Amino acid sequence: MIREYHTVREISGPLMVVDGVEGVGYDELAEIRLQNGERRLCRVLEVDGGRAVVQLFESAAGINLATAGVRFLGHPLQLGVSKDMLGRVFSGMGVPIDGGAPLLCDAYLDINGRPMNPAGRDYPDEFIQTGISTIDGLNTLVRGQKLPIFSGSGLPHASLAAQIARQARVLGDESNFAVVFAAIGITFEEAEFFRQDFRRTGALERTVLFINLANEAAVERIAAPRMALTAAEYLAFEQDMHVLVILTDITNYAEAQREVSAARKEVPGRRGYPGYLYTDLATMYERAGRKLGKKGSVTMLPILTMPEDDKTHPIPDLTGYITEGQIILSRELYRRGILPPVDVLPSLSRLKDKGIGEGKTRADHAGTMNQLFAAYAAGKEARELATVMGEAALSETDRLYAKFADEFERRYVSQGSNENRSIEETLDLGWQLLGILPKAELKRVKPEHIDQYYPREEVSHGAQDRQSHPHGADAAEGPPAHGAAGA
Repeated sequence: MIREYHTVREISGPLMVVDGVEGVGYDELAEIRLQNGERRLCRVLEVDGGRAVVQLFESAAGINLATAGVRFLGHPLQLGVSKDMLGRVFSGMGVPIDGGAPLLCDAYLDINGRPMNPAGRDYPDEFIQTGISTIDGLNTLVRGQKLPIFSGSGLPHASLAAQIARQARVLGDESNFAVVFAAIGITFEEAEFFRQDFRRTGALERTVLFINLANEAAVERIAAPRMALTAAEYLAFEQDMHVLVILTDITNYAEAQREVSAARKEVPGRRGYPGYLYTDLATMYERAGRKLGKKGSVTMLPILTMPEDDKTHPIPDLTGYITEGQIILSRELYRRGILPPVDVLPSLSRLKDKGIGEGKTRADHAGTMNQLFAAYAAGKEARELATVMGEAALSETDRLYAKFADEFERRYVSQGSNENRSIEETLDLGWQLLGILPKAELKRVKPEHIDQYYPREEVSHGAQDRQSHPHGADAAEGPPAHGAAGA
């Protein structure tokens, strides 16, 4: 029999203190009953003897300390799961908000999940195609990986997240692929964008969408990503599906944790965030992966906005320690109209080498990727040198590299939000751009791949120019003007 306590002693922000409790556990779900019959949910944050601190899921407005009753339900917050979740829209608390029929659940699962045994993990090594060249070609996402996207205020991370959700698939097993999308602490306008975009493109049919609005309680922002991960684990490890989890925005989640920590009067860590933020983030991120003996997998793309574009801010800093790389969005590229504005050089996928190559993407992928990185870095250096010293100070090869950098950003990085490129199209485009450079500069690609994929007609005609004008860069710039010839 569940006992009801009428011993609410104190309410402070989202927290409430209940005295004289017995047999109550950490993270246990509780229900507050008001005098008018209204019921509100909360969860246990701390138990000290007979004193329990609970966190409200809703506003504390209207709660009378003298008359409110609290019932502890004996279990943590749970999510009802079923394969019928696909195509549905839920609140951050797992309640359907799309006007559809109630979900017939196969089970009710603890949203905190269970730790994955490290010895039972399978190594991530299978390619996931997102349709975005800067990810597929250069910072490859593999099945079971955690690859965050570092963005900034005002950058189009929402559009990028929606594009990945629409386009992502596992090659050869498209029918068994699903997306779980959690929007955390977003505005109503952003929520409508995701809803309408998924419906318009048909992506909603294979997606489970969780939406938590900015005006809802902080505890719901804390629960929303765990709801999403619980749904993903069920689809992956019970229904044998390949699941991509997209969480946006982790910064809003961390801000909610800071709000609750301040209300509990905990000693703050860096920038006021709780000292346990690293552990807390790890309990979410480490739920991604593959299990030995299981066909399904959970791959995670957490998106976070860096305050003041600061990579050393605690949220991106701690995220970088836990995850396997990062995709960084550039404000400079965005101002120049390059979408998605992925900053290629500082971005990194630590598992990219495991998911590419013959039988996964294509045999030339690794060499092409390394050559594109090297050529783009050299091209950016050449552009900066031209800015300082003038283009006339560049050698012919430097001018080709500068041209490569411009074309790389215009054609490879920039593809808009509606273009879905296959991995073959991405690799072929890379070779077209490498055709700007003479073959002698392609030192990171195997000779047999150069023979097979290098464009027959060089885009820059750089090699032909050098053969026709052996006296250097000045002679290769072209024939003199007629006036000069007459002189």
